Amino acid sequence: MEISSTHHIVASLTKAIVEHRLQPGTKLAEQKLADHFGVSRTLVRQALFQLSQNRLIRLEPARGAFVATPSVAEAKQVFAVRRMLETEMTRAFVQSVTPAKIKALREHVAEEKEAVSNQDVAGRTELLRDFHVRMAELMGNQVLAELLRELISRCALITLMYQSNTAAEHSSEEHAEIVKALAARDEAMAVRLMNEHLIHVEETLTFDRKVPANDISMALS
Repeated sequence: MEISSTHHIVASLTKAIVEHRLQPGTKLAEQKLADHFGVSRTLVRQALFQLSQNRLIRLEPARGAFVATPSVAEAKQVFAVRRMLETEMTRAFVQSVTPAKIKALREHVAEEKEAVSNQDVAGRTELLRDFHVRMAELMGNQVLAELLRELISRCALITLMYQSNTAAEHSSEEHAEIVKALAARDEAMAVRLMNEHLIHVEETLTFDRKVPANDISMALS
């Protein structure tokens, strides 16, 4: 029951943030959340910790929890580093490609498409993000996987908040094209597609979107 309740709080807050009903910087008061969900502050604290791990909120000592305020400059730097790492990762992946690895990536892309089709914003964002980490994992490079996971999490909130349904659908389609090139062992094509994909993702983020300011009760209703 506690796990279920915590998951529900995490899902509800994530949805409110993704749908722009909770503005960056909004204070998330534990007692107000506990009253809203009808649970203890302990469960709320557990949920807030999970959200902080996903970089959706920030926890400040003696001040509490706040919806994270993403930095556009930081996001651009992250994308620059990702292009450096992931183009080389793609090059290395081609050299070690196997039918099993391609099958795993195709299954992942199928899950992405289902999430996009179902308008599962949080789910699609996680899957689109994890495609890149999955490549590193399939190569057996856990250090690279962890590094990518950290880099990607730093721009996760921005992607969650500022990527449209259309852009998400295009990202999944581009992943499918990358997998095709990997399966064909076409290194030049795969590297080019990965680089263009990351550029496209960054270009489709609308950083100046207006986000409505609502209190917690209104945002979660």
